[in-house]
Amino acid sequence: MRIPLKWLKEWVETDLGPEEVAEVLTNLGFETTVEDLRPQGIDDFVLDIEVTSNRGDCLSVRGIGRELAAATGAKFLDWAEEYSSFEGEGPEIGEVIAVEIEDPKGCPRYCAMAVLGVEVGPSPPWMRERLLACGIQPINNVVDVTNYVMLELGQPLHAFDLDTLRGRKIIVRRAREGERLVTLDEVERELSPSDLIIADAERAVALAGVMGGLHTGVLEYTKNVLLEGANFDHASIRRTAKRLGMSTEASYRFERRVDPELPPIALRRAARLILELAGGRVAKGMADNYPGRRGPRRVRLRLSRIPELLGAEVGREEVERILSALGFGLEKGEEGALLVLVPSWRPDVEGEADLVEEVARVYGYNRFPSRLPDIGIPRGWLAEGRRIERKAQDILAS
Repeated sequence: MRIPLKWLKEWVETDLGPEEVAEVLTNLGFETTVEDLRPQGIDDFVLDIEVTSNRGDCLSVRGIGRELAAATGAKFLDWAEEYSSFEGEGPEIGEVIAVEIEDPKGCPRYCAMAVLGVEVGPSPPWMRERLLACGIQPINNVVDVTNYVMLELGQPLHAFDLDTLRGRKIIVRRAREGERLVTLDEVERELSPSDLIIADAERAVALAGVMGGLHTGVLEYTKNVLLEGANFDHASIRRTAKRLGMSTEASYRFERRVDPELPPIALRRAARLILELAGGRVAKGMADNYPGRRGPRRVRLRLSRIPELLGAEVGREEVERILSALGFGLEKGEEGALLVLVPSWRPDVEGEADLVEEVARVYGYNRFPSRLPDIGIPRGWLAEGRRIERKAQDILAS
């Protein structure tokens, strides 16, 4: 993940220099190097960040900004709330498009907005510069906005030419036997019934979560745009991408799981940017099919587990600060424990040990003793499975 430092600082109030930011992120578990763009005539630096496969939430400026703010105590400027308040003033979205999900397991959520009467053209220099710094080639102001918002918030988006969608309908389904699709890279692909696709009333128009179709893409003569923001099953996207030998910015993120609560925020942000850069009118409302809605997850954290696992105490106040800064909610629990509300963007946090690891990462591993904590395993103790394995080896050897 490549992030220009100036972009990151729009989300975090910090005076740290590029090398200092890189050190903080590396200590958090995200190995980071710095590229100086000044020799190219750009007064900025790019942070090249290695994001582990379980942290899809950090494949964005917002995600990395949250981590940096938590580790440094800086103020996190989360613009998502402002984005969420945007509403269109055009015709009702239901008059523009109908959305149907035939495979709710493959697509737990599908959202769409429409921008009508746009003027497609080049993006402004500031957007092209940021996209290029992140390794993405600018195309036009509409497509560039979808990529820009993906980098900013972590939600892959796709823009269709609304007038090419037959029946003004979107159907999320599995491909039919023998169905074919020409993708945006101009390759005709034979689809498999295991592939999740986006279809209109008659045909496949996109490989869900991987790549759009050539014949419904946004071109210079496009006037009406349908914006897609969806949540797709990570395993399904991985299978399709692997089978077809494709790896895209979108599939890379979906394979690592995307926050199911993110599509409406990202769509409103994208619609607002398109309105600024390409004009037009945004249809009122949003199509939002959400069959995979899940309730909040809560995990109990006993404060006594922190010294047991890490070998040193961390004060309750600091534990609460760290978890709150990372976006975890805190509810009143029993004496000596916290009831922690896990945010929707953290599917990797499943139990108490995961919460202890979060505290350790931000608090700083270097502040804990290098010795292993005494967890009371008796001498000579073997796990049940290992004892059975040894017994089998003894029998076979006799």
